[in-house]
Amino acid sequence: MFARVKKSGQHQYLQIVQSRREGAKTMQRVVATIGRMDQIQAKGEIENLVRSLSRFSEKVLLILSGKSDVRADARKIGPALICERLWKELEVGKIIRRLLAERKFGFDVERAIFLTVLHRLFVSGSDRSCDKWQRDYAIDGVETLSLHHLYRAMAFLGEELEDQKDCTPFAPRCTKDMIEEDMFLARRDLFSGLDCVLFDTTSIYFEGEGGDTIGELGHTKDHRPDLNQMVVGVILDDHGQPVCSEMWPGNTTDVKTLVPVIKRLRSRFAIGRICVVSDRGMISAETMAYLEEEQISYILGARMRRSKEVKEEVLSRAGRYREVHPEGSAAKDPSPLKVKEVVLLGGHRYVVCLNEKQARKDAADRQAIIDSLEEKLKTNPKSLVGNKGYRKYLKLDRETVTVNRDKVEEEARYDGKWVLKTNTTLTAEQVALKYKELWQVEQVFRDMKSILDTRPIFHKLDETIRGHVFCSFLALVIRKELDRRLEKAGHCFEWADIKQDLKALQEITIEDRGKTLAIRSECLGTCGKVFKAVGVAIPSTIREVI
Repeated sequence: MFARVKKSGQHQYLQIVQSRREGAKTMQRVVATIGRMDQIQAKGEIENLVRSLSRFSEKVLLILSGKSDVRADARKIGPALICERLWKELEVGKIIRRLLAERKFGFDVERAIFLTVLHRLFVSGSDRSCDKWQRDYAIDGVETLSLHHLYRAMAFLGEELEDQKDCTPFAPRCTKDMIEEDMFLARRDLFSGLDCVLFDTTSIYFEGEGGDTIGELGHTKDHRPDLNQMVVGVILDDHGQPVCSEMWPGNTTDVKTLVPVIKRLRSRFAIGRICVVSDRGMISAETMAYLEEEQISYILGARMRRSKEVKEEVLSRAGRYREVHPEGSAAKDPSPLKVKEVVLLGGHRYVVCLNEKQARKDAADRQAIIDSLEEKLKTNPKSLVGNKGYRKYLKLDRETVTVNRDKVEEEARYDGKWVLKTNTTLTAEQVALKYKELWQVEQVFRDMKSILDTRPIFHKLDETIRGHVFCSFLALVIRKELDRRLEKAGHCFEWADIKQDLKALQEITIEDRGKTLAIRSECLGTCGKVFKAVGVAIPSTIREVI
């Protein structure tokens, strides 16, 4: 049946017509004539009729009017649908609930943690902003949560345990450590073990005091020496999957952290053989002595300008560079990484790496500085002395200031190069590729400070600060798993596009006279492919909510 308008004389009439087939012909029968169009439109009778009929249809769209008591609500559904599936399949929620089994919280702690992690991924900011942010998103089980619940959940993650067997001199053993260990065991079948770990650190400053002990003044990588900070370390396996996070007071130096972390890793994750890949800031005599004594394999970045051995013997050693071609790489790199091996007396083994594209950039950047220097020296040379970028290329001789050509020539030796020290039996090419994977950790920190912006941290207690930062780590776990699945499906999307497209997927619920319908917006951009890669069904366009 269908509705039609029938003209008769000067007026139009609304009719309900039934079609039926008789043999080869289609016959139509007028079931009812509703009335003259001008009269029933003026009285609003069409709307009343449709509203009355809607009671007998599960998928009809309700027609609204100014007289209606219909209630409509719109929520973003994409982020929670995707991350909830990953959260479940990584068993994060299951692990947290198991640890909560003997606790008597008056609210759902696991849901509070998931809410905070989801907020870190898609918007980030403080827990205060998270409390307001959730109102625009459809997230199961968070309707009754408020700000103080989020604070208590953070305290649960960061609270110290009675058993401190695996603590370090800088940080106690906390609830979050147990979650990391259980997560490692849950997904252990995905990789062979921790034969190789990638480790790096960064600093995160506080807007406030920074807790009882964790916030301290120290060497800041954010260039904010005026603010208290903490040091955060992240450990990844050689597949790029986050394993655990470490947190120390802000005055802890990098060279003091590597040895305690290795000891703790071997105990926490039952590691036998291990190869540590870390940045040049981790090298110290004490660190090297420990690694050699414990026969731990390492690939460590060397300080080219500060190490006399590297500067005078390694970089000056003649030898031919060999191109590095990663396994599985189909396309030929127009500027491939090149390596050469240098073994010194005493068995010290180094690998010199060269990126010719970066070398050209370094040379061009330095030449631009020299050209600018020469121009400024003609006018006001003394003003250049205070400029850090210029100062290292200047030569001061009583009353004269000139360009230091010896320094320029020395700096050219380092263009596009970095030097690695290792005691492994890996080839020079394999050593370079393992160290290159460390850049994944550096990307993690860029994520933590931008995409997963951990700041601002307003918490006043150490345990809530640790919980706040750990939620950023959990967000990284979710993000890396999503990246892995997209890569497996053959997709390479920008994270900003994924966020925008998932947040654009909304569901509008319309409630009228005890009946509720949900209407989903269109899947745009990367959204559909993300749902397919994760294995989540996209909700129906129109469905009745029971």
